[in-house]
Amino acid sequence: MRVYHFSEIAYPQAWDAGRAHGSFRVTLNNQLFDPALGGEVINRHLDEFMLCDDLGLDIMLNEHHSTATCLNSVVPLLLAILARQTKTARLLSLGTPIANRPDPVRIAEEMAMIDVISRGRLEMGLVKGAPFEIAPANSVAPRMMDRFWEAHDLILKAMTHAGGPFNWEGEYFHYRQVNIWPRPLQQPHPPVWITALSPDSAGPIAERRHIVATLLSGTIAKNLFDAYRRKASELGWIAGPDRFAYAALIGVGETEAEGLRRGHLIADYARTSPLVAEPFRNPPGYSSIAANVAALKSGPIGFVAKVTTRDGKPIDITKATVEEFRAADTVFAGTPDQVYAQIKDFHDQVGGFSHLIMMGQGGWLDRKDTEANLTLFAREVLPRLRELSPIRQAPAIRAAE
Repeated sequence: MRVYHFSEIAYPQAWDAGRAHGSFRVTLNNQLFDPALGGEVINRHLDEFMLCDDLGLDIMLNEHHSTATCLNSVVPLLLAILARQTKTARLLSLGTPIANRPDPVRIAEEMAMIDVISRGRLEMGLVKGAPFEIAPANSVAPRMMDRFWEAHDLILKAMTHAGGPFNWEGEYFHYRQVNIWPRPLQQPHPPVWITALSPDSAGPIAERRHIVATLLSGTIAKNLFDAYRRKASELGWIAGPDRFAYAALIGVGETEAEGLRRGHLIADYARTSPLVAEPFRNPPGYSSIAANVAALKSGPIGFVAKVTTRDGKPIDITKATVEEFRAADTVFAGTPDQVYAQIKDFHDQVGGFSHLIMMGQGGWLDRKDTEANLTLFAREVLPRLRELSPIRQAPAIRAAE
């Protein structure tokens, strides 16, 4: 199993104002951001990502916009820094919201350049984009999935095409000369990841044999992974654990109390993420009818449906305790032995996965605690996880023709 450390690089110094405002996203006044302090926060997180490279952990970055929950608004920028400074870690962008970005060819160029700088260590996540970022991007919600798949196809063609420029005349994008320089080092292109929360989303991802990742979804993960496996079987191939990724919040301590304390602080990520002003939570047409029905049945909180424990008990993620999160498989916390046992149990429950995204920092968890959390995990938990599920080796790289 490969383990990717993930942090949204939050700015919790503005969270009290966000709660008073009623939204952490879109409309929270950016005067609350202190650029000098923000620079310290971002550089601190870069140092923690560099530590991962020394510890044998891989690295994941995402991006969000107009929010105090995530200062990384430009994934390729920080990925490029890490591509140069790290040596062995796989670098996962999960991801680039291609349905909201106006220029897919530019995305292909950015990702190819990162892959070349890192000498072939990029994992390329292409995501739809969050509902609360529809308004800032001036996107048309009902057309986002069609736009997503056209951007996806264009990006991969731009990365794999050789022999001179090609023309692209699609429904959403038009280019007369597509001919990216540099081309990616990994051929035909870096591994592609796509996020999903609904089993309905699994089919198109399985058709393309991409890695499907689901974040903090608990029991939903099994239904999603099973739907992917069924589609793969229909298409005549077997989806192994290397096609599946799960993201959880993880706190490890020398004692159970210390691990739970760290998990509690990290869980503020989940508690704050759903706080979004009503007009931006679920734009009409963003989600499928089936997804909206499922969300209404479970009782939506913001743009995220309530998480449930394995026995079906719903929890309010804006107020949940770390113990409740642990019962819902969105937080793994405790001693190294306990955390390993929790991950293994969940791994077995959902049928296996070879990629674990570990949110090892969140909210107010400080640098000292974060470094201790990552170090203890890497020393005591990671070796056992590598035995649990086969590690997908980095794809063979052949010289670009």
